[in-house]
Amino acid sequence: MTLEIAREVQFTFDAADPAALSAFWAEALGYQVQSPPDGFDSWEQALAAWGVPEDKWNSASAVVDPKGTGPRLFFQQVPEGKTGKNRVHLDVRAAPGLTGDERMAALEAEAERLVGHGATRLERHEPVPPNAGHIVMADPEGNEFCLD
Repeated sequence: MTLEIAREVQFTFDAADPAALSAFWAEALGYQVQSPPDGFDSWEQALAAWGVPEDKWNSASAVVDPKGTGPRLFFQQVPEGKTGKNRVHLDVRAAPGLTGDERMAALEAEAERLVGHGATRLERHEPVPPNAGHIVMADPEGNEFCLD
């Protein structure tokens, strides 16, 4: 008998400003900042009740899929900045099912929207079969991701 175990996946990001980075990714993915635990109206209220010093209140943040199907993204504060290219990155599926000019126009529109929220556009890759084309971006702290 083989046991099949389903695992949940969480993506963890090192960050200088977890609250700001989680707000960006909530906007990028249509997620929401994770609600405080039951019994608390805000994270500040919970952290104060737990005796967490105020200067540590931005040491972590998380965003969740409001539908409950996507993975949780967790942001943890670290002292060092990003120093190299990501070895793993997220692909934000901004144009599923679209092809050609229609696809690239949808990706361009999403790139422009995310730049307005602090992202940086890095490069555009044109559709060349079998590849459909994509745009490489960076979040406000320099983590690369693709609009796909």
